[in-house]
Amino acid sequence: MNTQIPILVADDDEDDRFLIRTAFRDSQLTNDIFFVADGVELMQFLYHQGPYADVEKYPRPGIIFLDLNMPRKDGWEALSEIKQNPELKAIPVVVLTTSNSERDILRTYESGANCYITKPISFDQLLQIVKSFGQFWLSIASIPWK
Repeated sequence: MNTQIPILVADDDEDDRFLIRTAFRDSQLTNDIFFVADGVELMQFLYHQGPYADVEKYPRPGIIFLDLNMPRKDGWEALSEIKQNPELKAIPVVVLTTSNSERDILRTYESGANCYITKPISFDQLLQIVKSFGQFWLSIASIPWK
């Protein structure tokens, strides 16, 4: 069971971050969840740099939720950097983005993502996605963490 692994969400949309946080709470998932607003902050978090230097406060995540469309460093660049780094590449990356383009889906999997989810249009749909995520990734799947 992976109920204690930290989850890192990289999404530039403040409303989406709020909805994701609420969906996790309403799904009764007790994992620590951290949020960053773009790919630069994501990589700082993963490398424990800048404001994320405190490893106790900002532990290595067991799973990353990644939006593709972010400022400064987009999700494509961050995904590529994560999957090319021997110390980070085993972290499962779940892409949660607005695009439902077949080209984007294929490119994402070719870049090493573990899952691709198109952001739903309603909170109820997001809640169902988070519950399903919890059932699979946190209860069934084995995740290399720590």
